[in-house]
Amino acid sequence: MITRQMVLFDEAGPQNTQDTLEAARRRAQELGIRSVIVATSTGQTALKAAEVFAGTGVSLFAVTLHAGRWKVYCPPDSDTVQKAAAKGVKFLTATHVLKGNVEAAIRDKFGGLPPVEVIAHTYYTFCQGMKVAVEVTLMAADAGLISVEDDVIAVAGTGKGADTAIVLKPAFSTDFFSLKVREIIAMPR
Repeated sequence: MITRQMVLFDEAGPQNTQDTLEAARRRAQELGIRSVIVATSTGQTALKAAEVFAGTGVSLFAVTLHAGRWKVYCPPDSDTVQKAAAKGVKFLTATHVLKGNVEAAIRDKFGGLPPVEVIAHTYYTFCQGMKVAVEVTLMAADAGLISVEDDVIAVAGTGKGADTAIVLKPAFSTDFFSLKVREIIAMPR
């Protein structure tokens, strides 16, 4: 049996970023986790993660929105990305595996709810960050950035910043049901 603390925030949002990243760092050190995936739109959360994880030996991978979503939301800020990359963060921009892919185009054109979006909405029952954390982990695995053999930590949020961190055993999207969420480190209540 494992007994440990979990961080629950009263409200979702970017004001929780520092606390989420610090909780993720502590848990990575406790578990010996060597890879952390961070969802980032502008690159700001990735840069903050680089500062929080500095000197830990943890590899940081930042996953951005796919380029087709930049005009709806925002593209990564090149200066911020360069600063984070200079601190060792590796960036990935790729198609989203749970929402925002070809199935979304079919839904938008013909209606209905694709099966993969049922999965995405199920993760939303925890919080938006839970869906995003799982999604960016799948994307990083598909890109060959992380091993699917070793547990990782994924950090994501609601809109901007970070308010969710989880420990999970990654999987490739083609082997989705092998993915296991092992622990919730932090999330909004």
